[in-house]
Amino acid sequence: MLSLSDSGRQTVNDLASRYGISPDGVTHMLIAVHNGRGTMAQFSHPDFGGSGQWMQGGMTMVSDLFNYNLKNLVNNLCSELSTILANNQHGTFSGSFQSQSQNGFDSQAQTAGNCGVTNSLFVPDPAAQWWPPHLGTPSATGNQNQTKYAYFADSHRLAVTTGGPAWVYDTLDHQIGGFGQQQGGGASITFTSQYGTVDLASLPVVWKDGAPFTTAPQSVPQPVEPTPPAAPQENFNPSPSNGNGSNGISDDVFDRLERLAQLKEKGILTEDEFNATKSALLSKIGSR
Repeated sequence: MLSLSDSGRQTVNDLASRYGISPDGVTHMLIAVHNGRGTMAQFSHPDFGGSGQWMQGGMTMVSDLFNYNLKNLVNNLCSELSTILANNQHGTFSGSFQSQSQNGFDSQAQTAGNCGVTNSLFVPDPAAQWWPPHLGTPSATGNQNQTKYAYFADSHRLAVTTGGPAWVYDTLDHQIGGFGQQQGGGASITFTSQYGTVDLASLPVVWKDGAPFTTAPQSVPQPVEPTPPAAPQENFNPSPSNGNGSNGISDDVFDRLERLAQLKEKGILTEDEFNATKSALLSKIGSR
């Protein structure tokens, strides 16, 4: 059951006022023209004398066969409704659609009475809306085999389902014009754009399994600050091991004395510290 959107109700009220018929009558005829893909309408409403039929560029039939004023009214209203529907019809896919049905007045695969056309005059049927609601109204919809597509040109999004939760792709700068599926054992889905035939798998996925989908960023190693080298420490032990398991005087006692003198000159050792350490080293030499 089609329901009018806010713009659809405004359009119906404007036409009802101009044609002098009820809004219910205009709504009835709007849906009839819509179901006839904008080229024909089968209707039955008291405002039009009961049942009748309209064909674009053809014969208009009403129950009162000789009521030419009523025929003109029906013809003029249906013609205007056809134009209004076309102007509010969202873009449809073009190009080659093998074994595919497509929503739109110009689709050869469309069947009579199909109410799946995306038009801003109507509120989308929640039961037929399989794509995530936040995407809004698609620019075009289509299906091939068990796969359905909904293209949102303004937001650069493409929703695809094969019966389960929809996957939504970022179409980048592609201007999509059609879809195809690899026949045979493969399950590859391709689309056509200004760049030719492109594999659907090349597009980034932004929605998957009912929730936003982002590729987990790879962890970037954080720079490790180098540990400053420890300040050199002078070993003032005058009695290092001689390597034989007993205490003795190291062969570099005189080198140590020289380094001690340098430390004292730099002010690192006081005069008392220097003399005490020097005496200890010299006493070891004397007791050798």
